[in-house]
Amino acid sequence: MKTQMRTHKVETGTEIIAGPNAAHAEQRMLVKLASLDRFGVAFLRLALVIVLLWIGGLKFASYEADSIVPLIANHPALKILYHFRAPEYQSYMNREGEFIPEHRNWQVQNGTYRVSYRLGIVIISLGLLIALHPTFPIAAVLGSSSLILMALTTLSFLVTTPEAWVPALGDAAHGFPFLSGVGRLIIKDVIMLGAAMVTLADSAKASLRRLANVHS
Repeated sequence: MKTQMRTHKVETGTEIIAGPNAAHAEQRMLVKLASLDRFGVAFLRLALVIVLLWIGGLKFASYEADSIVPLIANHPALKILYHFRAPEYQSYMNREGEFIPEHRNWQVQNGTYRVSYRLGIVIISLGLLIALHPTFPIAAVLGSSSLILMALTTLSFLVTTPEAWVPALGDAAHGFPFLSGVGRLIIKDVIMLGAAMVTLADSAKASLRRLANVHS
C-alpha cells in the first residue's frame, strides 16, 4: 500500500512534503522535548532556592527593609508589626542607595529593620527546606507549601497597597490595571506561586515513593 503524501505551502511558496519520515522525525523531536520535564522541575526548584536565599539575604540590607514598608504598613493583618501607622511612612521613605539619618532613625523606631530581619530568616528557611528535596523530600513539602502561603500573602498587597498602582498625577494611565514599579514586583509572585505548586507536588510524590519503599 502506498503511503499518501501531503504537501504544505510555506510563506515563500516552497512546498514541503510531510511524509512518514518527516512525521517520525517530528515525533522523535517531541519525545526529546517531553523528556525535559524532569530537568525542568529540577531547574525550577533550583531557581526557587536561589531566589529565596538571595532575597532573604537582602532583607538584612537597610534599603530592602525600607522598600517593604508600604506593603506591610497598609496591610490590615500585618500593620501591627510596625510602631507607626500608614501613611506616616511616606515622609520617611528613602530612594535606593540614599542615606538620610532622620529617615533611618524613624525606620528604626518604626521597627522596620526588626521586621525585615525576621522576614529574611523565614524566606531563607523556606529556600533551605526546598533545597532538601533530594535527601528529605518531606521537608521540601513543608517548604513549598509554606511558600504558597507566602506568595498568596504577597499577592494580597496588590489590593492593600496604594503604591502598587500608578498614581493619578495627570496622565490618563493611572490606577487599575496600570501597575507601578512596586506592583510589577508583586505580580511576579504569581510565577512564584505556580512554581511552588509544582515543587510541592513533585516533593509529595518523592515522599510517597520513599514511604512505599519502606513498607515494601
